[in-house]
Amino acid sequence: MLTTLQTSYTDTRAADLAWALGRDRLPALAVLNLELSGAKVELRLLGASHQVLLEEGEVLCSETVACMPGSSTPLPLGVAKRVGDWEYEFAARVETLSRGSFAGRAQELLALVADHPNGLAGTFPGSPHAFTAMLAQRYEGQVRWRTWHAYPQEGQLVATRTRVGVRIGAPAAAALESPALT
Repeated sequence: MLTTLQTSYTDTRAADLAWALGRDRLPALAVLNLELSGAKVELRLLGASHQVLLEEGEVLCSETVACMPGSSTPLPLGVAKRVGDWEYEFAARVETLSRGSFAGRAQELLALVADHPNGLAGTFPGSPHAFTAMLAQRYEGQVRWRTWHAYPQEGQLVATRTRVGVRIGAPAAAALESPALT
């Protein structure tokens, strides 16, 4: 789903992005609710980037990547944490592209997400290449999502990748994955 966000473009620098795990639901400009094989996933576009809420059984996970006033946690390159009986893994990278490369990559990503049933993208007024895009999926018992935050004035694209799933080596995971080994 592709939408034009009715707000000013507030997070105008990739360096201003911060990461947080466990924040309460923030006001959203666009929301996509998904059911992924028993997991409830809420993709939320904020005026200052994104929030993903995941609920499955007793596990609740809230990831926020946005410009958050007063946040002391800048965008990390990687995080691994335990959330209940699940493992949470997050990775981020910043790409700096030429103007032509940036425009092409922006169009490619928006087309990918806009036509995907588990995708949500929002463009900001003022620049056709200022956007936040999100894509979620369920794969091998894990819920995964990717996000892209575009900063055309800097030629920067921030890409994140998150995985939440059963802890590797946990009894439930071993029982599910070991039958072929016996």
